[in-house]
Amino acid sequence: MANVSIEVKKAAPAVTQTHLPDTWRSFRHEMDQLFDRFSSFGLPGFRRWFDPELTHGPSFGFPVPAVDVTEADKEFKITAELPGLEEKDIDVTVSNHTLTIKGEKTYEKDQKSKDHHLSERAYGSFRRSFALPAEVDAAKITAALAKGVLTVTLPKTAEAQKPAKKIEVKAAV
Repeated sequence: MANVSIEVKKAAPAVTQTHLPDTWRSFRHEMDQLFDRFSSFGLPGFRRWFDPELTHGPSFGFPVPAVDVTEADKEFKITAELPGLEEKDIDVTVSNHTLTIKGEKTYEKDQKSKDHHLSERAYGSFRRSFALPAEVDAAKITAALAKGVLTVTLPKTAEAQKPAKKIEVKAAV
């Protein structure tokens, strides 16, 4: 029997002399710094929007689900691959500009025959959280599950949907 819980939290990596630094975390940190240098004009860096900080642990067949985040003119969409889960197994919440997707999967198998008895159980859960940009209208967020894919639609506010205003650049005198 395996019971796994994967928490998504934003935490600084701990580096000790007995452990080598996590290569992927180091790579992501370097890439984040690179993007921060290009978005240093007073605007938030893109990495802070929907910023999932993943912690990977033993999964016992229940990995952190893969997600895609897309943006259109009127909305953002988050799609998560959740094969084998049903609507009752998934919890989507919004609190304090954070969207959280949680789920739990249970597998039980019990076979009896004349000369053997097989009993298997596996349990697992996941949790992913995303910081929402200010452009999202939290009151209108919807979620739907179809064929093992969860689609969370995050409509933009009316203000965010307005076309960008072009500002003319004039020569200084």
